[in-house]
Parts: sequence; C-alpha cells; structure tokens
Amino acid sequence: MSRRLRDLCRPHAKSARCRPGEMHLEGEAGKAISMARRRLIVAGIVFLLAFCAIGYRLVDLSVIRAGAEAERAKLAAKKALPTGHRADIVDRNGVVLATSIGTWSIYADPSLVIDPGRTARILAHIFPKQNVRKLKAKLRRKGRFVWIRRQASPADYQQILRFGLAGIHARPDLRRVYPQRALVAHIVGSSDVDNKGTAGVEAKMDKRIRTAARPLSLSIDLRVQVAVRDILARSIGYWRALGGAALVMDVRTGEIPAMVSLPDYDPENPQRAPKKARFNRNTLGVYELGSVFKVLNTAMALDYRVTHLRETFRVHKPLPAGRRFIRDSHPIARPIDTGAILVKSSNIGSAMIAQRIGGKRQKAFLRKAGMLKRIPLELPEAGQPLYPRRWRPVNTLTISFGHGIAVTPVHLVAAVGGIVNDGVMVQPTLLKRENRRPLSQRRIVSSKTSRILRTLMRRVVTEGTGKRANAEGYRVGGKTGTAEKAGRGGYRRKALLSSFVAAFPMNRPRYVLLVSLDEPKGNKKSHGYATAGWVAAPAAKQIIERIAPILRVARQAEERRKTRKQLLASARKKERRGAASGGSRR
Repeated sequence: MSRRLRDLCRPHAKSARCRPGEMHLEGEAGKAISMARRRLIVAGIVFLLAFCAIGYRLVDLSVIRAGAEAERAKLAAKKALPTGHRADIVDRNGVVLATSIGTWSIYADPSLVIDPGRTARILAHIFPKQNVRKLKAKLRRKGRFVWIRRQASPADYQQILRFGLAGIHARPDLRRVYPQRALVAHIVGSSDVDNKGTAGVEAKMDKRIRTAARPLSLSIDLRVQVAVRDILARSIGYWRALGGAALVMDVRTGEIPAMVSLPDYDPENPQRAPKKARFNRNTLGVYELGSVFKVLNTAMALDYRVTHLRETFRVHKPLPAGRRFIRDSHPIARPIDTGAILVKSSNIGSAMIAQRIGGKRQKAFLRKAGMLKRIPLELPEAGQPLYPRRWRPVNTLTISFGHGIAVTPVHLVAAVGGIVNDGVMVQPTLLKRENRRPLSQRRIVSSKTSRILRTLMRRVVTEGTGKRANAEGYRVGGKTGTAEKAGRGGYRRKALLSSFVAAFPMNRPRYVLLVSLDEPKGNKKSHGYATAGWVAAPAAKQIIERIAPILRVARQAEERRKTRKQLLASARKKERRGAASGGSRR
C-alpha cells in the first residue's frame, strides 16, 4: 500500500488494521458520501412504507371491505324479505282458496353496475311497468342495495340471467295467490308484498296462518258460494240495484257455508279496487233492516207473555209516535191477531205489541240476542251496531219494525237462527267445525216460542208477504223487510234496502239465509214495486233450490193445507171426544 493511501486511511475503532472495505474517507467528500447514504436509506424506508400502505389499501378494498359490504347487503336483503311461510287456506272440502308459490325478488348492488343506462333499459324491457328513468336513478344511488322488483316470476328471472347484468341479483321469495279470485275475496281477504295479511281471514288469523303446519279449513263450501254469488249477481243486474249481500248459516253449528258481498274485488290486486268493492256488506255494513225485525219483536212478546196468538189488535188507524204517526203500507181494516201481525207485516200491530213489552225489556232481549255488540267472527271487518243512547218510548215503537237500530246481516242471521233452532242461539263462525259442535251457544227464547215462530214464518211464505220465496219441497219460512235508507233531512222513500230472511226446512230447521238488495228499481213485472216480496224473496227461492241438494237437504212432501171447514170440523170432533171422555170419568 502506498504512503499516500496509508495517510488517508485510518483503522476502525474495532480493528487495528485498515482494510480497503472498511476505510473511512475524511473531509468534505466523506461527509457528502455519508449524508447520501443516510438519505438513500430514509427514502427506501419511505418508499417501502408507501408501497405497504398502497398494498394494504388494495387488499382492504378488494377483499376485506368488499366482503363486509357484501355481507351487509345480503343482510339488508334478508331483512327486507318476508319470513315466507303461510299455510294454505282451503274450503270445507279441501279446495284451495289461498296458497303461496315460489318467486324471485330482484335487487341491485349499484356499486357493481357497470352501465346504469343500458341496465335500466334492459330491466324496463323485462318489467314493462317499470320506468327507465326511475330505474336509472336507482342504479346510480350510493349504497349496496336497492329493490328492483319484488316477487318476479321465474321466467322474468331467467331473462335477467340470460342478459348477464352485472350488479343485478335475486333472492328466492314467496307470493300469495288466490285461485278463486273475487269469489271469496271478502272472506279470505288479501296479503301485502311482505306476505302479511291485510284483510279478511288472512289478517284476522295471520299469526295462525304463519305458524300452522296444515292448511286452515274454512266453513265455506265453494259450491254453495258459487250458487249464491251467481243468483245474487243476476238479481242485482235484473233489479238494477247498487249492490247486495247474501249469507247462509247452519243454525246448529254456526258454520257459514256461503257469504257473498257485491260488488267484490280481486284479492291479488286490492289496491286497484274501489273502496265500495272492498266493503264487506255482510259483516262491516250496519243497516236498518226493516220488517225482518218483526220476527224478534213477536218472539220476545210471546216469550215475555205480554200477548198470545189469539189476541186481536185494531190496526186500522195510524199510531202516534212522538210528532209522527206509524202507518202500514197496506192498511188493514179488520182486527187481526198476534200471528197475523207478523204474517201480514203490520207496523202498527208490531208497535202496539212493543208498547206492552217496554223499552227496558226490549233492550235486554236484543242484548241477549247479540244485537247490541260486534259479532265475534274471524274477520277484522266487523261493524258495531247503532242504537239510541237514550231508549225513549218512540224508539221502542220504531225498533219493533226495524227502524231506529242498525245491525249487520250477520247479526240478524245469528238471532233468527237462534229463534228457529229450538230457541238456542249459536256463535257464527267461518272455520270448519270438525266435531260439528258450535263455538258457544245460549238460549234466547223457549222451545215453545220457537215452535210458534217457525209456524208463523212458514205462514209468511205460504199466505203472507213472502209467497215468492216458497221453494217447493223445502218448507221455507221467512220474513220480508223493506227499509227506507236514511239520508239528509230524513228517510229517502225511493232508496230502499229490500231484504228477506229465510229458514229451511221449517219442520226441522237446518239453515238460515238472508238476501238483501241495495236500492233496487221496480219494473213492469213488479208493477213498479221494489219491495222485498218482489225482489229479495224470489232470489231466496232460487238460492234455496240450488243449494239445498248440495247441503243434503232432501225434498219433502208438502204439508196438507186444510180448509176452514175442515179445521172447524176437526175442532168439533175434538170437543165431542173431550166431552165424551169427561162424561165417562164422571
């Protein structure tokens, strides 16, 4: 090593020798080299940290955070989806009235949509009711989840798969469908897009339907329902009525095999139906039903023993009632007995009987018959009866013939059913009773009163105002009722609610039927009349003739009608026999 090099080189502190690789340069050159070395090390560390940060960010965005947001999107979709399961609803014979089918609910992840405009146009082509502009706005939103179409068909989902749209996904869903459509709309009801019941049995029995493993069986017999709806619809059309209601109930079990309210609606599109079509006239509508209430008035009078069948009343003069007078539509000049008051439908006679009953006992009887509170039926659409808060004497008179108190058709059917069913009233139900036992029952009149009323109601059909309801072979009994509808300033004389309540067969009643037409119009056939005897009674006859074979009610031989001379002769024979037997005993 040269001398000059030895002078520039100094050994390290840790080594006595000076090696070329360990030499240390002195002066400005050495300082500059050392500073450059430190700067290179710092720069390298900075670049290394920057690359690590960038790498971590890439991993976070592409793997960690994307997975978390995808999970959040899935969770949001899962929360938005309905629980799904709803048991089928079937009629008493197992015919499906409501069921659920598999569908697909389409949603989008806007962050993954490549071309919102093109995607929106394709989706609008698949779902024609969707608006392209609104779809495009949805696909450009911030976030990871937005609904495109709930409960789409499998065919629609197949089209989406065929186009291979980025960011568009689907989840399995269930859709509620109603195979019978409007036929049982007011009974079964409807459900929303989240499969929650919104009307009818679907709403009232929602919890049970969600948790039931087996189908929910209703008391409805679809065959009877079809017949009742067909005849009611034709009657409404023929008499140009605004609508109508019809109801059939088993007086022994309370089961309702048919309940029709017209107009009706499609339960799969309830939002498109007008309000009046979604209105259930049988259970929600409360009406002054008119003279059909005379059945209750006569029953309570006989049960309270304020009169008897042979007692006569003079009904030829209007009866004062406050500032007004009670009149009969067809004045009766001669005195008539208690039975004839019901058969001939005398308002004056009914009011005179009600005077004897009194308001306190009248109200107590109506409460016992369930006429003053809601009927506990399996529907949320339940009307509250309207009656006077202060039960004045004038109210007692008008209520005797069905004015001044408003109830639903179900109320009347249940009460009349109790009167003809040996005096025992049962609770109406829309559920099939497997054991054929009613939900509840209570006696409202005696067996004797029940037998008398059955005879009188039969006479209404054979010789009174309900002759057009006489279905041969079925021994129909009933009562007509024509009520003027209330309006501004009083009752509207030409706006009628014409009803007929019937029971059959009267020798051993099984079913009660109510037919009601809202504002029917008279025609040439009815001589301009639109009263119940002309418009509702014929419909009741047609319904009974159609449904009786379905309900297994056999035709019977008509009872022999004895002439007045035969009745007198029979009575004289009984008197002679009684006298002879009495003489022998003495």
